[in-house]
Amino acid sequence: MMPRTLIFLLLCLPLLCRAEATTTTWGPTQLMQDLAQVKIAKATFTERKFLSVLNRPLESSGTLLFQSPGHLEKHTLKPKAESLVLDQGVLTIDIPARNVKRTLVLQEYPAVWAFVESIRSTLAGDLPTLERFYKIVLDGDAARWKLRLLPLDSGTRAVMREIRISGRGDRVDSIETFESNGDHASMDVLEDAP
Repeated sequence: MMPRTLIFLLLCLPLLCRAEATTTTWGPTQLMQDLAQVKIAKATFTERKFLSVLNRPLESSGTLLFQSPGHLEKHTLKPKAESLVLDQGVLTIDIPARNVKRTLVLQEYPAVWAFVESIRSTLAGDLPTLERFYKIVLDGDAARWKLRLLPLDSGTRAVMREIRISGRGDRVDSIETFESNGDHASMDVLEDAP
């Protein structure tokens, strides 16, 4: 009886190992691998900024473009045109109505760099960079997930308390920012049809 049981277990061992491999828990690594598969994404957005000095939120809308790994564009169309373009660590800000055009090398502005990386690193599936700036808390599953990003650097925490990025599968559908002064913003992202 013993040899037959042993032979049966040896024959089943590959199946048991395969079953164990497929039941690994879904987490940040798998999410980032899924997100890294998206090389180009275009979307529209609606953003609401809730400022303590205002009775109503400021609302804006426009378009987003991401090209992996390091190109991100946010073009606000309403209420006034403005553009933010990130290209390989350099952020260009263009606000024609205020005659502002500025270029920032992000490494020279740590809090801005950390904020920009929360979005760029998530879209690029760049977990090491995301972990450099944030403690990551992931809720949900592959079909519907929410990342909570808590800044590690005290200087960044003085400005930004938390960032929440939500999505479905390999797509981001909302970004919420919670500033340390109580102000917050919420951006809904609607992916354009391919």
